[in-house]
Amino acid sequence: MKGRKNHYSLISVLLVLALWVSPAMSAEPIKIGIIQGLSGAYEIYGKAEVTGFKLGLEYFTKGTNQIIGRDVEIIAEDTQLKPARGKMLLTKLYSDDKVDIAVGPTSSGVALACLPVAQEFKKILIVEPAVADSITGKNWNRYIFRTGRNSGQDAISNAVAIAKPGVSIATIAQDYAFGRDGVAAYKQAAEKLGADVVHEEYADPKATDFAAAIQKVIGALKDKPEPKYVFVIWAGKNSPMNKLQESGLDKYGIQITSGGNVLAALKAWKPLEGMVGSIYYYYENPKNEVNDWLVAEHMKRFNEPPDFFTCGGFAAASAIVKAITTAGGTDTEKLIATMKGMEFMTPKGMMKFRKEDHQALQAMYAFELDVKPDVEWAIPVLIKELSMEETVSLQEGCCPPVPAWRAFSRRLLLRFLQYLRRGGKSTGAARTGRRYALPH
Repeated sequence: MKGRKNHYSLISVLLVLALWVSPAMSAEPIKIGIIQGLSGAYEIYGKAEVTGFKLGLEYFTKGTNQIIGRDVEIIAEDTQLKPARGKMLLTKLYSDDKVDIAVGPTSSGVALACLPVAQEFKKILIVEPAVADSITGKNWNRYIFRTGRNSGQDAISNAVAIAKPGVSIATIAQDYAFGRDGVAAYKQAAEKLGADVVHEEYADPKATDFAAAIQKVIGALKDKPEPKYVFVIWAGKNSPMNKLQESGLDKYGIQITSGGNVLAALKAWKPLEGMVGSIYYYYENPKNEVNDWLVAEHMKRFNEPPDFFTCGGFAAASAIVKAITTAGGTDTEKLIATMKGMEFMTPKGMMKFRKEDHQALQAMYAFELDVKPDVEWAIPVLIKELSMEETVSLQEGCCPPVPAWRAFSRRLLLRFLQYLRRGGKSTGAARTGRRYALPH
């Protein structure tokens, strides 16, 4: 009898423990897939994105690494900057690893290959940091959100720095979606401000010899009155910036301008003291508690300040934590409804997903390069913070195209209303006496 009582007592204890087990211990983890270029030309970008995402997750979950009481599991993959590989990895993350949401990739070319995968699996992909306008433009679908800036936001903020009537500009960029979308957006923004974009030059992303391209730029600008600029759009290694500096542009009164870059790139920009442009993030520019925490923790853990793309990963984590918390789960449709128009805090301040194309509206920072002997890199000193309203992308193609059937329906409705107002006659019918017939 005594043994049986002990047996019942043990069962009772186990039942009580089972009732007291926290929901977090029994719930499935929230799985987040990250696809970034963790090797190759953009390795420094991709690794900073992953670091930033983990720091953001820590900050916005108050160190618990849990969202709505569920542990978060991160699965990070290296795209190697190959579109086919990126597409394969995102497919694997959705189908095999069963991730609830994915983040990335680094390259615009890889991102464009991945967009249809999100649509096929009906899962959200937060694009971070790929920039091409077409990602949230002509190639967009409803499962795509972007926390990174787009080419239009880059273009507007960089154009504001120099563009005005009487200014002549030539551009040099990488020959793929990032470069071509960037130049298209920049040209439109600069010309709206009165500048004249006189030449566009595109180079192989792997190029190291820019002599011919630079000569074409000089040829296009040398006889133009000052001020005149060459605007550089380049990501990763092998930037033409150094070659441009060495080419004697100053002999023709040509100045260099460009968007800001990572700290490693800024080290080579010290000879460009006084150059103006715009940057997505430099750790000294934003003034808020989130950025203060990020800078302090990054310095403590890595003995260096957070970089350009660290902020991007941090912002993506913020968006995910707020979206899942607000939606109360990871159901895709509830997340989409939650994220449309959602505001979320980042090291740059507040961002907001635009309802029409899910692009994050955000601040940008106009700068002038300064040089100090005790700082390894050229410092993009803040001239003006451009608000999210000022950097709204107004370029053609910045928003997803209206489906043909919907456009036709709108035209048909307008014609029908006009038909009713005219008492049943179309404009042509007034002349011919024929009634306006609606198509069958």
